[in-house]
Amino acid sequence: MKKLIALFMLTGMLISPVITKAQDASEEASAGDTTEMMEEAAAPAPDPAPVVTDDEVVVEEQPFHQIIKDKFIEGDPTFMTPVLICLILGLAVALERIITLNLATTNTKKLLAKVEDALDQGGIEAAKDVTKSTKGPVASIFTQGLMRYSEGIEMVEKSIIAYGSVEMGRLEKGLVWISLFISLAPMLGFMGTVIGMIGAFDSIEAAGDISPSLVAGGIKIALLTTVAGLIVAIILQLFYNYCVAKIDSLVNDMEDASITLVDILVKHKLTK
Repeated sequence: MKKLIALFMLTGMLISPVITKAQDASEEASAGDTTEMMEEAAAPAPDPAPVVTDDEVVVEEQPFHQIIKDKFIEGDPTFMTPVLICLILGLAVALERIITLNLATTNTKKLLAKVEDALDQGGIEAAKDVTKSTKGPVASIFTQGLMRYSEGIEMVEKSIIAYGSVEMGRLEKGLVWISLFISLAPMLGFMGTVIGMIGAFDSIEAAGDISPSLVAGGIKIALLTTVAGLIVAIILQLFYNYCVAKIDSLVNDMEDASITLVDILVKHKLTK
């Protein structure tokens, strides 16, 4: 019995260092894993990679003149060129009329004061010199009225009325062309629309099937030509209305100044 107990004690003494070493190794491994986990937690997380989807398409902005050029070509130059010609000719006439009407504007109050002073100091001839040296339709009407002064006030009034109609016709010169281009541009656009639709239906008839790809080209030409014609008409209409308003203003000035001139001549004749 004593021998058996001694054997157990000896076996325990031999196994104890092995168990101790195993526990130490297990603790070291556990500490290493804990250190690695702490280092991974302390390390900054990498930035997420940008996600690019197939639906995202990068579109470059084009300049305005390039867009206009592309639409002009897409609308078929055969139909767009006449509309462009209407715009160019209409703008040329409108700008010429605007410049002429602005140059024809006269300060009527200042002109009437000069005429009255000239009549008091030098008579009719001095007044004629003042009106002849002044530009504008009002001064031209005054000159015609003063030239008829010797025939009486009634002839002066008739001369002013007759020559006023002539000057008004000169002011309205060219407006009929602007009006023509305003009417013609949408008509040309609509003609391109009709021709484009006819081409679309011809494509449908030839293919024997209605497909968006067949009619898209013709419908696109139709819409672009219509839009172009309407834009040209709107632009020219603005210039036309400005010219008409300017002419109305000049005509009103001529009428008021003519009445005042007759009154001045009557006063001069009575005081002569």
